[in-house]
Amino acid sequence: MIYDFEYDAQEPRKEAPVSQPIPHPGKIIAIHLSYASRADQRGRRPAAPSYFFKPTSSVGATGGVVERPAGTELLAFEGEIALVIGTAARRVPLEDAWSHVGWVTASNDLGLYDLRANDKGSNVRSKGGDGYTPIGPDYLDARAVDPNALRVRTWVNGELRQDDTSAGMIFPLAQLVADLSQHFTLQPGDVILTGTPAGSSVIVPGDVVEIEVDAPDAGLSSGRLTTTVTEGDEPFDESLGSLPAVDDLQRTEAWGSRAEAGLPPVAAPAPERAKRDEGLSPELRAKLDLAPTAGLSSQLRKRGLHSCFIDGVSANLPGTKIVGTAKTLRFVPAREDLFKSHGGGYNAQKRCFDAIRPGEIVVIEARGEAGTGTLGDILALRAKTLGAAGVVTDGGVRDFDAVAEIGLPVFSQGAHPSVLGRRHVPWDVDVTIACGGATVQPGDIIVGDGDGVIVIPANLAEEVADAALAQEDEDAWIAEQVAAGHPVDGLFPMNAEWRAKYDRRDRS
Repeated sequence: MIYDFEYDAQEPRKEAPVSQPIPHPGKIIAIHLSYASRADQRGRRPAAPSYFFKPTSSVGATGGVVERPAGTELLAFEGEIALVIGTAARRVPLEDAWSHVGWVTASNDLGLYDLRANDKGSNVRSKGGDGYTPIGPDYLDARAVDPNALRVRTWVNGELRQDDTSAGMIFPLAQLVADLSQHFTLQPGDVILTGTPAGSSVIVPGDVVEIEVDAPDAGLSSGRLTTTVTEGDEPFDESLGSLPAVDDLQRTEAWGSRAEAGLPPVAAPAPERAKRDEGLSPELRAKLDLAPTAGLSSQLRKRGLHSCFIDGVSANLPGTKIVGTAKTLRFVPAREDLFKSHGGGYNAQKRCFDAIRPGEIVVIEARGEAGTGTLGDILALRAKTLGAAGVVTDGGVRDFDAVAEIGLPVFSQGAHPSVLGRRHVPWDVDVTIACGGATVQPGDIIVGDGDGVIVIPANLAEEVADAALAQEDEDAWIAEQVAAGHPVDGLFPMNAEWRAKYDRRDRS
């Protein structure tokens, strides 16, 4: 018999789970990132929940099988708490949201990372395969459990891989119901997959995955949802669409870490990166904020550094001044096959803007190509929200007026409406780059004003700032003498006589 999911919110609690098959739900809504443990593993924590849909044809039963398609390597399990809606919910308040949940059970939100990059966050192909959403086996009455005290555990071949509780979620279960109901009606039988904790990893043909959701305080359990992985024998047809593709980022995220993926550790930070990690002291930042780029450039030239000026860029906000440490982003010339593998999904550009720390300046290598945008309003807003001091790019800026309204200082070659892929592939973050004819390393000090943008090696910043400010004081005194009617000959630059006068000046 198919359980019809008609639900009476006033019916007395059922103390035992029901073991009847779920019908094809009208909707399956999944959340991208919801557990603190998973967010810490990924190195980013969302400010609000975000979602994607899974097709109802992805529903699979306990004791079933899931196929890893031929030619792929990164099929991953995700043990999750699944909520089944009992009564329709539309714009329900947070305090009433849980009453619209009929049942709680286990689910495996399987995903194929080989197809993830080109889905650009929609997960249509990567998580939509047949059998990629097994649910069950038993359903707990939502009124019989505390939504903040549910537990989800996952075993692979008998080994415990995931063990977390709903208390560890960034967004409470009831909030997900209330939030989704703001946007569309949740109908009886709809399923919400509430995210997975840390521990999700890759599974291979022959592996057996078991997932259980229980309420330890109530003594209730969904039973173990069991899925066996098999090997497919039908490859994807390259004439129909993009093919599976993986890189080290996808391997790292699928396995859970570089070590689990068998990848070498990331090299220890270079001295310049270590310096960047220390940040600018408030005192040095204040000095550089007073020092003009013209004066800083002069002091660098005196020390034999003649190629530290970023050419061809100007500010989107007239009169702006930026001071910060460089966070570098490199684009390479557009190439269709490389854009397929590196341009979509959580690419280098997005990773860069998600990892900004307060006071940093994103410096972009665009090879002087002004024929397309290198950032737009969404990334500018992200940078502003994270406390970036600005952006410098030797390319163009999309949504130029909107970026200016956000208030993020950006030095660029100007506006251009085209998207990134017209000229660039986002390639790498935190590496040495070339921007506007200047070499920039992570941790270099960036200063920009009406004269342009200067790059200062971190180890020289204090010395150069002090010398530039001393020169500014000297130039201000010279200007006073010129204003008083003295000729510039011998005064600018000062000869011995004028130098002696300057040294004797009243400093009170």
